Amino acid sequence: QVQLVESGGGLVQAGGSLRLSCAASRSIFSLNVIGWYRQAPGEQRELVATFTSAGSTNYADSVKGRFTISRDNPKNTVYLQMNSLKPEDTAVYYCHAIWLGVQSWGQGTQVTVSA
Repeated sequence: QVQLVESGGGLVQAGGSLRLSCAASRSIFSLNVIGWYRQAPGEQRELVATFTSAGSTNYADSVKGRFTISRDNPKNTVYLQMNSLKPEDTAVYYCHAIWLGVQSWGQGTQVTVSA
């Protein structure tokens, strides 16, 4: 299993920006998938953005053009830059990884966007 530690959440006004970080306990090169999910109150957890092991990215339609996933390989860290935030982006954001077929989740970080 991979340990994942998120940081960077907080409260921001609509239209603002935040950057989330996810530090992994092993090389992100070795992971099949690493990325971000979110879960709003009363809603199911949904994919936000991910990297595959081939380096391709996948974004939810609702965040395309506003959010950008990136990585710092020497630091084993993945980032989620969130711009033009909307109240509907309010959720707990979770880092997610798959390694050797096993899923791992971080503890989550709260993002709250006020109108």
